[in-house]
Amino acid sequence: MTMAEGMAKMFTLGRGSGPIASVLAALAFLTLPSTAWAAAIGGADVDPLVYQFMVFVIAIFVGYYVVWSVTPALHTPLMSVTNAISSVIVVGALLAVGVSLVVSGSGLAKFFGFLALIMASVNIFGGFLVTQRMLAMYKKKGGKQR
Repeated sequence: MTMAEGMAKMFTLGRGSGPIASVLAALAFLTLPSTAWAAAIGGADVDPLVYQFMVFVIAIFVGYYVVWSVTPALHTPLMSVTNAISSVIVVGALLAVGVSLVVSGSGLAKFFGFLALIMASVNIFGGFLVTQRMLAMYKKKGGKQR
């Protein structure tokens, strides 16, 4: 294998490859919207929406590499843990429904908080039911039930 082929293989976005490319992309996303960089070129502060978008994009890359680096036999437990992590949405929805700061004006925030609470709960319970059915497929039919 030539050096060019090795470099091309290292920077591809295939299954489980390209860790250097993802690290470089993450570093680029971290340094671009920095406040010091914006002040150095004479600009103003960076909008917080840019930071939120940056975290969202990095989370996409991290999620992609985490899922594709796991062996296929472990995808079911990984999805089960993902459903458990979705319970954080329920906590946020409960805060949106119950916090007294939301009462200013209309009940639109409470409505969306309640809607998020219902949808996240359906997602969590449905995900665990699907995981239970997937795990039941791997049980032996003649074996003992525990």
